[in-house]
Amino acid sequence: MHAAQFEFRPQIDRDRPEPLIEQIEQAIIDAIRQRVLRPGARLPSIRQFARDYDVSTFTTANAYSRLVAKGWLESRPGSGYRVAQAKRPDPARALQQWQPPRLDRGWLLADIFADHSIPVKAGCGWLPAEWLSDLGLPDAFRALSRTKVNFLTGYGHPYGYAPFRDQIAAELHQHGLIAELDNIVTTRGATEALDLISRSLLQPGDTVVVESPCYANLLHMLRMANLRIVSVPRNAEGIDLDALEAAIQTHRPRALYVNTVLQNPTGTTLTPNNAFRLLKIVGKYDVLVIEDDISRELLPGSAPLLAAMDGLERVVYVGGYSKSVSPSMRVGYVMASKEIARRLVHTKMAVGLTSPEIMERLVLNVVRSPHYPEHLRQVRTRLANAHAKVAALMQQRNFEIFGQPGAGLFLWARPTGLDHWQGANAITREALNHGIWLAPGSYFDADDSDVMWLRFHVGYAHEPKLWAFFDRLLAGELAPDGVATTARPG
Repeated sequence: MHAAQFEFRPQIDRDRPEPLIEQIEQAIIDAIRQRVLRPGARLPSIRQFARDYDVSTFTTANAYSRLVAKGWLESRPGSGYRVAQAKRPDPARALQQWQPPRLDRGWLLADIFADHSIPVKAGCGWLPAEWLSDLGLPDAFRALSRTKVNFLTGYGHPYGYAPFRDQIAAELHQHGLIAELDNIVTTRGATEALDLISRSLLQPGDTVVVESPCYANLLHMLRMANLRIVSVPRNAEGIDLDALEAAIQTHRPRALYVNTVLQNPTGTTLTPNNAFRLLKIVGKYDVLVIEDDISRELLPGSAPLLAAMDGLERVVYVGGYSKSVSPSMRVGYVMASKEIARRLVHTKMAVGLTSPEIMERLVLNVVRSPHYPEHLRQVRTRLANAHAKVAALMQQRNFEIFGQPGAGLFLWARPTGLDHWQGANAITREALNHGIWLAPGSYFDADDSDVMWLRFHVGYAHEPKLWAFFDRLLAGELAPDGVATTARPG
């Protein structure tokens, strides 16, 4: 049904700060509340809405799905989307009943991904949905639908879908990393790749070195594997090499985990000199390097790639597509020597059998499509603009910024003048009370130290509500539990 048959006329404006998906969602909710769209009314199809309002089908489908999940719409097979018959609660009353989630490890590891109640997601780790509108997903799905069914009914190859592995090898060849198909093992995302490496190459009680700060989920994986964790500082050039060599001499670790490009959470990238000296040190002491390189495609230009410099002799390389394609497509991979790759395949089959070939085919369709280079260009441009905007907001408030990469998802920063909060955990709990999700520094610290640092996703950290919250903190209008609130003069 064409949108012109409705009085419903959503105002979609690309110049507004709100993401398109949120504009669509709010416009439909407003129309339902105002009885412009009545219970049972049928909405335009996803394709028709996208054409009428010049948005992508991906963005429209996500907005509709979110409204179904929240109970505003119903999805009926064969009849599209309709306004839900159930009466909605009064929004003011619902707001009064809303309770912020409890900040603990369980929420940060799992519940956070299912919690859609928090409007400002400055601490998240994925691209805004509307930034994926030019990805070419509809074409990729159509191409997948033409695959003969008998190709999708088996388990697939233990190493992964061969044409997809061939594509991975071709991509990394452009960065100087030469590999054959038997060097590559596909996984359900880069996180599973890191887990397979720990299970296959390390034993309980082994010592490993991580960066400080480092990828939060890695810390939990290593703890579950009963590995001893030693951390060394990350600086603007990469790893603190003096601290690394001292840690190796003292603790004799089996492996070093390092995030080469646009590190999570600091956003920094190893310099060529840092990368060269790092490989020299680990070679001297026979330490295995696990290189997590999940964000390379978000970086304009080139940067050191340890696996290419090493030739896969001492480096195990981890990559994936969650940062550049979609986090819901759990497709990652490991590139390693053939002997290590065989060991990883045995573990992969033991704990989960093959990775889903249907997803690997879909991602292959995406990255081979003519849309993909333009998608990457637009994402890099948007991230560069967001970095400049968020850094300026921080500088206006005298935040200390760890580094300003101008690319990638993250800025690592801390507010100054808030010592009475004693760390970022209390600030994060207070932010949750105001509908703001922050990522505290303790989450990225091997010792869970409650430091004042916070990780900000620049694609979400422009929200005025976020900076109004920090303005209130800095003005003394908000205070930790048990501390009297006294607004600062002037």
